[in-house]
Amino acid sequence: MAKASKTPAAPRINIGISEKDRAAIAQGLSRVLADTYTLYLTTHNFHWNVTGTMFNTLHTMFMEQYTELWNAVDPIAERIRSLGHVAPGSYAEFGKLATVPDAPSVPPKALDMVRVLVEGHEAVARTARSLFPLADKASDEPTADLLTQRLTVHEQTAWMLRSLLEE
Repeated sequence: MAKASKTPAAPRINIGISEKDRAAIAQGLSRVLADTYTLYLTTHNFHWNVTGTMFNTLHTMFMEQYTELWNAVDPIAERIRSLGHVAPGSYAEFGKLATVPDAPSVPPKALDMVRVLVEGHEAVARTARSLFPLADKASDEPTADLLTQRLTVHEQTAWMLRSLLEE
């Protein structure tokens, strides 16, 4: 009888953050990831479907914004993996985790798109900000740094979009 080869167990994660804290941080980052991906999809949708007198400006702006969001999802997911957890990656999971609503099925008018995106960026900022106390308590500087970077982008983008709505 041949012996079954045994795959060695993966080493236990020992990065100075408890399993309980790593799990809670990964869960929070999963919400940030879901919000970011949902906002990415909405922004890309609006890029495709914007019309009106501001078409060129908004089409270009939305492309810059969805590109930034697309580039943000990988570092968020990789931080979750670094903490020893699986990153969510399906529409079903994102739908359960996201606080950002899905894109409207009928594209709104251009300035209503801007309003939707302001609300989306503010929602992602709130989700990211809510995770800071846990990251701070666990001395998880890489997550805190990632959250700081994301907050900077979302708050600045929301401000720029809000500026378009002023009369």
